[in-house]
Amino acid sequence: MKSFLYESAIGNLIVRADEIGLVEVSFRDKEAVSEEELHTGECNGQVPEDVILAQAKAWLDTYFSGKDPGAIPPVHLIGTDFRKKVWEVLCRIPYGQTTTYGAVAKEVASMMGKEKMSAQAVGGAVGKNPVDIMVPCHRVIGSDGSMVGYSDGLEYKIALLELENVRKGNR
Repeated sequence: MKSFLYESAIGNLIVRADEIGLVEVSFRDKEAVSEEELHTGECNGQVPEDVILAQAKAWLDTYFSGKDPGAIPPVHLIGTDFRKKVWEVLCRIPYGQTTTYGAVAKEVASMMGKEKMSAQAVGGAVGKNPVDIMVPCHRVIGSDGSMVGYSDGLEYKIALLELENVRKGNR
């Protein structure tokens, strides 16, 4: 496992990858990241040696410049089949747009051949997303447009949506 610390304008991200793809992108206080976690060392603006990490850095650089970075680098999402289906749906939410937990639940239910699915169950799976920003769980909001649920903290969710210029009209 290789990793680096990405310093963005809204907070530091730990970025980890195995030989298959990204396994974690999450906000972390710099002080909370141990040297053992940083096998490739701090990013400090340099491109990491690992190909997947280099792709992640380029993607994040574009994203934090306020532009749509396009397709995400390879990911290696580890979780239950249900969670993976939820995360697959999240990956289809376009940059600069949002959807609701209920809409995600409806799509996952359809994928699983079920009539309906609990939005709360979907919310639990969304909250376990290990690859923040790239698997855009921040784009899922409450049915009334409220900012609810973000495992790293609502302040990050709001900042990410503002970076994408999401306004009430874009929902």
